[in-house]
Amino acid sequence: MQTLLDRAMIASRYILAVFYLGLAVALAAYAVKFVFKVWKFATTILTEQDDNQILLSILYLVDSALVASLVAMVAISSYDSLVSRLINEQGKSEIEWVSNLDPGNLKLKVALAIIAISSIYLLQKFMNVDSLDDRALTWGIVIHLCFVVGALVLAFIDRMQAQTKLIAKGGKTKDE
Repeated sequence: MQTLLDRAMIASRYILAVFYLGLAVALAAYAVKFVFKVWKFATTILTEQDDNQILLSILYLVDSALVASLVAMVAISSYDSLVSRLINEQGKSEIEWVSNLDPGNLKLKVALAIIAISSIYLLQKFMNVDSLDDRALTWGIVIHLCFVVGALVLAFIDRMQAQTKLIAKGGKTKDE
C-alpha cells in the first residue's frame, strides 16, 4: 500500500505540467501584446513630440521583456526541477543555465527580476511625477523598498543555508 501511495505522489508532479503549459500560453499571449506595442511605438516614433513619452514607451517595452523573462525562467526551471529534466539524447541539459539553478538561486533571480520591474515602474512614475499625488508616489516607493528588503533577506537566508550545509559536510566557510 505504501509503495502505491509513493508512486501516486511521485506521479502527481505531472499535474504541474498543466500550470507550466498555462504559463507558456500566457507568455505567448503577452508576446502578441508586446508585438502590438512595438508596432505602435515604431509607427508613432517620428510623430511623437515629447521625448518623455518616447522614453516611457521604451521603458514599457523593457518592462515587458523583464516580465516575459521572469515567466520563462520560472516555468522552464520549475518544470526542469519538479516535473521532468530537460535533457537531450546525449543526456546533457537542453538549456545550460537551468542546470545551474537551485531553488535558492531561482528565488533570488525572481526577487531581482521583481525589483527590476518595480524599478522601471517607479521610473515611469517619476517621469510623470507632476500627475501623481504624494500618497501614490510614497506608496510606490514603500512597496519597492519592501521588494528590496525581501530580496536582501532571501539572499541572507540562502547564504546562511549554504554555510550551514558546508559546515555539516565538514568544510570551512568563506568567512573562516
